[in-house]
Amino acid sequence: MKKEYNLNKMKGRKNPYANRLKKQITIRLDNTTIEYFKKLASETGFSYQTLINLYLTDCAENHKKLKVQWIKPS
Repeated sequence: MKKEYNLNKMKGRKNPYANRLKKQITIRLDNTTIEYFKKLASETGFSYQTLINLYLTDCAENHKKLKVQWIKPS
């Protein structure tokens, strides 16, 4: 390994894999959901955003579907 590397040539170059990386979006989540993942994050050492992403990735890869059942008011 070199003692020093000249990274000046790197300036202005874009990451060719950037399109394959995660995409930033805005999503509205309930406070209880956020708090759940933050608590889980403190127990696991992962960030809560990473945990949410891992959970949603698992749902997508395993084709999990939400079962919604509407309850009629009495």
